Amino acid sequence: MHTERRGSVNGISRRALVKSTGVITAAVAVGALAPGAAAAGSRGGTTARPADVPKKAATSANGWPLEKEANHVSTVWTRSVPGTGFELDIRIGDVEAILLHVIRRFHYEVEQLTRIDLAGWRQIGGLKKNRPESNLASGTAVRIRPGASAAGGLFPLQLLTLRDILADCEGVVRWGGDDSPVDESLFYIDRGPDDELVRKVADRLRLAEATPGQGAGVAVDVLSKSRRSSADRLAKEQRAS
Repeated sequence: MHTERRGSVNGISRRALVKSTGVITAAVAVGALAPGAAAAGSRGGTTARPADVPKKAATSANGWPLEKEANHVSTVWTRSVPGTGFELDIRIGDVEAILLHVIRRFHYEVEQLTRIDLAGWRQIGGLKKNRPESNLASGTAVRIRPGASAAGGLFPLQLLTLRDILADCEGVVRWGGDDSPVDESLFYIDRGPDDELVRKVADRLRLAEATPGQGAGVAVDVLSKSRRSSADRLAKEQRAS
């Protein structure tokens, strides 16, 4: 009579059985640890985009995030324009320091403004998203004399002073009068939110405002050779860009 050999199961040695069981267990473990790989194989090698990847925030033309509203969970707040008695909605911080400086110098040196001559933040609806006017929706632009957007709205000395104001901001602010199509009422930050020059200019302007005899409202000679040279050089660069 035939008897089974000790240490075997149905003719299979215990060593072989243990070895094959280990291989199967390892394969199952790998499959459990790599569901993406298994899923990819079933879809011909493609991988799904993780559902929790955040969408990139919408921005205005200059790269700053849009704001849906002012004065509520926002970087845009209503601010007074010192020396004018006016208020407008604007992005607080560095942008505020720079654009309020532009408004004040315009008011003191170019043309005295009235309340209706200023406009700040607006919702993106109704604005052209790929145009500089979209910067209003991020709080990084203002309109000075909104109804005077057409070319040729400034006298020669006013234009010369305006160029000096832009040079004072070291190219961080761009005037819509240099854009195509022209919008002479628009002034906006022309650098992105991570540009070091924005903070540098804002810090300088804040320091000047806190120093007697400096800042907006202090008489400057816009006809001086050095100031004219800086203004003309920046104008040439911005017109060409």
